Amino acid sequence: MEIRTLRYFLETAREENMTKAAELLHVTQPTLSKALKSLEDELGKKLFVRHSFSISLTDEGLLLRERAEDLINMADKIEKEFVSFDDITGGEIYFGLAESYQIRYLVREISAFKQDYPNLHYHITSGDTEQVAEKLDKGLLDFAVLAEIPDRRKYNSLEFPERDIWGVVMSADLPLAKKKAIRAQDLIGLPLFCSGQGWEKDIPHWAKENMEKLHLEGSFRLSYNASLFAKERLGYLLTFDKLVDTSESSGLVFRPLTPKLETKLFLVWKKHQTFSPIAERFLNRITEDFN
Repeated sequence: MEIRTLRYFLETAREENMTKAAELLHVTQPTLSKALKSLEDELGKKLFVRHSFSISLTDEGLLLRERAEDLINMADKIEKEFVSFDDITGGEIYFGLAESYQIRYLVREISAFKQDYPNLHYHITSGDTEQVAEKLDKGLLDFAVLAEIPDRRKYNSLEFPERDIWGVVMSADLPLAKKKAIRAQDLIGLPLFCSGQGWEKDIPHWAKENMEKLHLEGSFRLSYNASLFAKERLGYLLTFDKLVDTSESSGLVFRPLTPKLETKLFLVWKKHQTFSPIAERFLNRITEDFN
């Protein structure tokens, strides 16, 4: 199975049209059609359903698209790393970031590092801990920022200087907004928004016996999106402080949880990982600064 053929497959899957895909790939339609047919023969599965003016993926095609995207991303990463291997002024570093205001510390490190290595190219993927950890495990990232204590058997890590504070973001004109801090009992019977990770791992430790009385109205990976629902009074958002705008003009307020609930943030990388020269230099720099 060739990387070129997988690129053909992904472009065709994205366009859902053989003619358009061939144009974008700068190959003839017969060449593309032959390559995709060979791929189907090699895998022993039908990947596309042909329609009159379009094509769609079979279940097997959907699975291959997911796997092929990872393979192509890895191939591109390897190629860029080797191209820049002898470049002492730069190279490629790949980060996966969880949501936190503490990302500012990482941004400052990258900014200072880029002053010394002007040809540094950094790539950012955002998501929750599950998403970025999966990409790190697959080798698609050099570093990930996780909002939970990492598995010491799999990862090395650096702890960020501060901790994220949990609270409730809600419309400023709601009765609950008048409280200085929010107890678990205050949230019983109310529609709540939270990340899946927070709802499963963080909130139960805080709510304790009240957890079964709390109602998750909707799960969001991005706090900003959830804040839009909170602003329309559709629910109350459980999230970290400083992730969404709660200034007076925003119409939203943040109230901390009581007792206080905090989450540590970690920069992690796989144990026994072989870094590119630029990634190794960055790790040495940030390790010195964080310690």
